[in-house]
Amino acid sequence: MELLVVISIIGIIAGFTIPALQAVKRQQFLRTATAELNHLQTALENYKAQYNTYPPGNTNNFLLSQLYYELSGTQKGAVNYVTLDGGASIPVASVILAYGVNGFINCTHGGGDDGAAAKNFLSGLSAKQIYSSMTNNSYGNHVPNTTILVTSVGGPDTVYKPLGTSGVNPFRYRYPGVNNPSGYDLWIQLVIAGKTNLVCNWSRQVQINNPLP
Repeated sequence: MELLVVISIIGIIAGFTIPALQAVKRQQFLRTATAELNHLQTALENYKAQYNTYPPGNTNNFLLSQLYYELSGTQKGAVNYVTLDGGASIPVASVILAYGVNGFINCTHGGGDDGAAAKNFLSGLSAKQIYSSMTNNSYGNHVPNTTILVTSVGGPDTVYKPLGTSGVNPFRYRYPGVNNPSGYDLWIQLVIAGKTNLVCNWSRQVQINNPLP
């Protein structure tokens, strides 16, 4: 009888503890994603201060944004664009296929005399926030060395695979913005315990089960 009482008490405690731990974990995911979004917003404002505009968006596919290259800064060679830190490169001919643009604004050209030198606005970026892959774009073209900005917390649910790969969850970017018509829209979706949590730059409140893709 005493053993049954102890087991019952343990069960009751677990019933309270598990949901509490899940709530704590959810908040950790949201805090991390929000901090990463804020970091990108700071980089975007510094970019705008330099170029008097925000980076163009990929109107063909919000999941494949050229923000990493634009905010990191690139050096253009005869064959490839290479980020200033040397961490990523993409063939010049692939840029239009991957991102729907002809090139990058924040770029130093081969001779170094074509406009201002590029700058890196993404200092302090975690390696977990960068994802490089050979992927298919919205036109179905195979694009080499597509590099995008992602959240370090992943889905977090492993079943959420916006790019078909577990743990890869890209920041979406749209310029000009729809929710911010005078600026840009920046957002990330976290699927936690089957519920979509939208973290975005047009609302301070996390939106649950928002229909955005």
